[in-house]
Amino acid sequence: MPAKRLNRPLLVVEELTMAYRQPGGWLPVLNGVSFQVREREFLCVVGPSGCGKTTLLRLLAGLERPTAGWVRLDGVEVNRPRRAVGLVFQEPTLMAWRTVEANVALPLEVGGLLREEARQQGRALVDLVGLSDFGGVYPAQLSGGMAQRVALARALVHDPRLLLLDEPFGALDALTRERMGRELLRIWQARRKTVVMVTHSVPEAILLADRVLVLGPRPASIVAEVAVALARPRTPEAPAFGVLARRVREALDRAGA
Repeated sequence: MPAKRLNRPLLVVEELTMAYRQPGGWLPVLNGVSFQVREREFLCVVGPSGCGKTTLLRLLAGLERPTAGWVRLDGVEVNRPRRAVGLVFQEPTLMAWRTVEANVALPLEVGGLLREEARQQGRALVDLVGLSDFGGVYPAQLSGGMAQRVALARALVHDPRLLLLDEPFGALDALTRERMGRELLRIWQARRKTVVMVTHSVPEAILLADRVLVLGPRPASIVAEVAVALARPRTPEAPAFGVLARRVREALDRAGA
């Protein structure tokens, strides 16, 4: 891929503002959020609980329309869900009556692909996320980490340009969360997707991201941007890791988060 394309922004967010109507008035959630994400970049977004991080991802995915501002993906305004965007929520929302392989293949089948071809493509993605031996099992037989791998595979099924992750490991125990972070990096390095990931964990953000955006309290705006110029794999024990984590935490503290 030409260097010029790699350096240009794939995602452009400009003055994104969101408020929800409620009895007695409006609830402001986002206030003038602007940023860009380069092709193949891994961006993490951190901020206090309830500040609007999930709302931001829903706007990036085209699931909601902003009150003001806009989102453009590869120069085209995002105003509805698109195949070019994959989305993973904190809860994997798998269909209990379908096997792992069938859950991954479902979007392809719904899109009209022949069942056998859809299952073949689903099988390849199941292999990618390290579940080769579990394609025929059902969600009830999976651990939380395994179920989230299935959700990630399903989000990749249309080969999206942009992958959005909404605290995908938030419900997992610490050891599983750490392992899933390593797995996510492996998959990102294999597929080189552009990733925007919301997390409430500062160490997780430093471990994974090329850059971290810090949101303040609701109505959220960007209060800091921290570049993570550390070679991978990273370790929290490294002095530079601690310096960057403190920088993010200090930005949150200054914002009153």
